[in-house]
Order: sequence, then C-alpha cells, then structure tokens
Amino acid sequence: MTLMPLDGLPQSAPTTDPPPAAPTTAEAPRTGLRSPAVARAVRLSVSLLPLLLIAAWAVVDWRSMYDGAARLASADPGWLLIAGVFTGLGWVAAACVRQGALPERLPPGLLLASQFAAGAANHVLPASIGAHAVTLRFLQRQGVPLARGTASLALYSLVKPVAKTVVLLVFLIAFPDMLHFGDLLPDSWTLVLLAGGTAAALTTTVVLLAVVPSLRRPVTGFLGTALTDARVLHTRPSRYLPLWLGAAATPLLQGSVIAAVGFALGLPLSWAQVVFALLIASTAVGAVPAPGGIGPVDAAMVFTLSDFGAPVALATATIIGYRVLTVWVPLLPGALVLSALVQREVL
Repeated sequence: MTLMPLDGLPQSAPTTDPPPAAPTTAEAPRTGLRSPAVARAVRLSVSLLPLLLIAAWAVVDWRSMYDGAARLASADPGWLLIAGVFTGLGWVAAACVRQGALPERLPPGLLLASQFAAGAANHVLPASIGAHAVTLRFLQRQGVPLARGTASLALYSLVKPVAKTVVLLVFLIAFPDMLHFGDLLPDSWTLVLLAGGTAAALTTTVVLLAVVPSLRRPVTGFLGTALTDARVLHTRPSRYLPLWLGAAATPLLQGSVIAAVGFALGLPLSWAQVVFALLIASTAVGAVPAPGGIGPVDAAMVFTLSDFGAPVALATATIIGYRVLTVWVPLLPGALVLSALVQREVL
C-alpha cells in the first residue's frame, strides 16, 4: 500500500531493520579463548612455569646445590655478606645498561624488578634467551615498540662484550705481571676455527639476504632503527653513561663476588687475580650457549684460578659457592617476582 503525504508525493511504508545475525560457529571459539577466565588461567600457568622449571632443575642438580651450601655454611659470614652486596649491585648495573640502551625512560622500580626476574629466567634458558625474553616483554608492556625493544637488546648484547674487552685491556696494562697464563691462550687451530666460523656466519647471512628478498625489509628496518637509536642515545649523557659504565662494571662486580666468596673460604689470591681470571675465562668460553654461563665458564674459572696458584679443590669450592650464592639463593625469589609481574600484567 502506498501512502500519500501532504505534498502529494508517494512515500513507501516504513520498514524495520533486520535483527543482527547470530554469531557463527567459527567466531564462537575465538570469543571463548578471549574470555577473562581463560586469560587468567593462561597467566596462572605462565606464572607457575618458572617454579616448575626450578623444581626440575633442583632434582637434576641437587648434588651441586648441597655441596655448595655445605661449603658456604663453614665460610666467613662477613665476606659472604660482602659477596651478597656485590650480587645485588650486579642487578642494578644490569638495569642501568638496559635503561641506557633505550631512549624512553622506564620506571626504575619496575625495571629493577624485571632484571631480578630476568636473572631467574636467564639461568633456565641458554645464551641469555630467558633474560632477553623477559626484558622484551617488559618493554612492550611499557609501550616500547617491538622494533625499538629488539634494537635495545641488540645494543645491550653488543656493548657488554666491548666494555668487557676494554676492562680486560685495562687490566693487562695495569697488571702486566699477570701475562704468564700461557696455556690459557687459545692455540692457532682454535683461532683458525673461530675465524672460520665467524666468516661462515657472516657469509650465510649475506647470502640469505641476497637470495630471500622477504628477509631484506625486516632486517634493513631493524638495522635502521638500531643505528638511529644508537646515534640518539650517544648524544645524551643520561643514556650513554649508564650504558657503558654499567656494562664495564658488570664483570668487575661478578669478579668481586667470586673474590669475596674465595676470601670467605681462604682463597690465596688477590682481588685483581680473581677478576682477571674471570675476564679470561668468560672471554675464552663465554660464547658457549649454556644456561647462565654455567658449565663451560665454571670449568674455565677453576682452571684459571689454579693456574694463578690456587689449589684445585679450593678453586672448585669457590666457584661452587659463587654459583650457589648467585644462582640458587636468588633463584626462588626471582621466580616469585617473575610470577608476580606476570600476575600483575607487567610482563
């Protein structure tokens, strides 16, 4: 039926909008996965995962933990307290380096807590993967773009070995009498293999970028972001000073922890010898992918300390005590902090 309005023009009868279509079965599962209950369950599982990994590690490596704890029980508590102070300063140095590698300002308290939690994750996964993953998640939660966060991790990973090399050269100049470590230097074949492996890795990277065009854009974008951020950071003293000073202080603090533990057990070496031994050992085998450097670095440290004149048994006890103090003692608190940060959606 057609209605005639007052102006004489025809007008259609009003119609009503059709009801909204019911959600399809394909959309229903997505809604369920995004429900608050499922999200809470996922966060709870992620927060409990570090504790489960620690429990499994404790079952596998309980002998080392027991022996180290027994040796520390008979050590000088004053020196152990000093070692604990240096251990805490190591987390502060790590937070300084992380902040110095990023233009954005991060909340100091949460940054320090994230580095404490990252230390627990770093001792579970090799090659600092755990620490980098925790830090990258923290940066994203603070609103830092993924490209910039990844570039900061790359700058962090580059600055630390460069700063450690500078510290090593300073020690060589300041203490020339420590150059007697002949057997600690790699032989010619080892240097050839190292150079060959480095050249092969670079060649493979160049070939992949040349053959696979889809890799060029993300790689060039990442390099552009990294270079731009590095240039900006080095124009700001509030960034490059904590970046480089924190990276240079890290091996000194680690060596100071080992020296304090050694002094608590009666190690007959000086502080400079212990720190120099750590610099040599970590440089020689630091590239071996082991969780937190445990394993290869420990063996190299025992060998280096014994080369400086320490008894092998005492050097071994010092390294075991150092690992208990820096790994096992803060591991459970670090995992609890990691779980708390996940629960509060900081990570």
